[in-house]
Amino acid sequence: QVQLVESGGGSVQAGGSLTLSCAASGYTVSSSCMGWFRQAAGKERDWVATISTGGRTTNYAGSVKDRFTISQDNAKNTLYLQMNNLKPEDTAMYYCAACRGATFTYWGQGTQVTVSS
Repeated sequence: QVQLVESGGGSVQAGGSLTLSCAASGYTVSSSCMGWFRQAAGKERDWVATISTGGRTTNYAGSVKDRFTISQDNAKNTLYLQMNNLKPEDTAMYYCAACRGATFTYWGQGTQVTVSS
């Protein structure tokens, strides 16, 4: 059974930083693509970043490019999202997701990030 457990969310002021973690069990983070998504209150879930199989390539939404970094630690079987220069518009529930093939199939429960101005 695949489980993804996010942690690291919290409340920060604008300009601050947070690092989100996503610990995987029943799934090997390097075996397929993984990603981060976010959902602000009253809005649809949006894609944030993806890391390819084995961590070879990364892609980011335009709104977070150059501020967020997705990475993985194969030894810890954990996915990360380093978030710098946070803005109030980054406030959302953040979810990690893991692929089965090329499709995001497995989802965590989410961790809340709140950025105050």
